[in-house]
Amino acid sequence: MSDRLPRANVSQVIKAIEKLGFVLVRQSGSHMIFKNNDGTRITVPYHSKQNLHPKIMKSIINDCKLSVEEFTKLLVLF
Repeated sequence: MSDRLPRANVSQVIKAIEKLGFVLVRQSGSHMIFKNNDGTRITVPYHSKQNLHPKIMKSIINDCKLSVEEFTKLLVLF
């Protein structure tokens, strides 16, 4: 049985990935591109105060190389 994807807005997700060591390298329109020291890139669509679509959340979690449970724990910290 798979874990349920968390519902979160953009600011919560940005805080969580910054906690993992990702930094904003550039922004192209409404998309913010983050990278870490390993060169892993994550693109986050920035639409303030809206929850991210579950497919986008799944993509971000996969790019972070975390499980849904681990990412949810990061979100709970904020």
